[in-house]
Amino acid sequence: MDELVEQLAAKAGIDKAVAEKTVGIMLGFLRNAGPSDKVQVLIDSIPGAERAVEASRNGAGLSALMGGGLMAVGSRLMALGLGIGEIQNVARELVKFGRDRIGTEQMSEIITNTPGLPQFT
Repeated sequence: MDELVEQLAAKAGIDKAVAEKTVGIMLGFLRNAGPSDKVQVLIDSIPGAERAVEASRNGAGLSALMGGGLMAVGSRLMALGLGIGEIQNVARELVKFGRDRIGTEQMSEIITNTPGLPQFT
């Protein structure tokens, strides 16, 4: 998890604490909206990722009531201070990291089978 957080912070130009929260939010979204079995493989390949996903649930607040989805994720990330460009950068870096961890084919299946995600990666 530390390696991913460091990469995201550096590449997207964001604070490490924000990067960690962002990872939890994004992985939680992928688990809920995408192919959960494949996403779980990704989460399991990143030590500490499960903890970040759980921590992100605690701060869901109003977006959880709105039903989640990509728009709610975007709202939560913007509430952390991220703009659209930063969100896209983080999504791309998370995808690259995922490809290195679980392979291009599995990561492509996650992207393809998660509504709205292909446009951000």
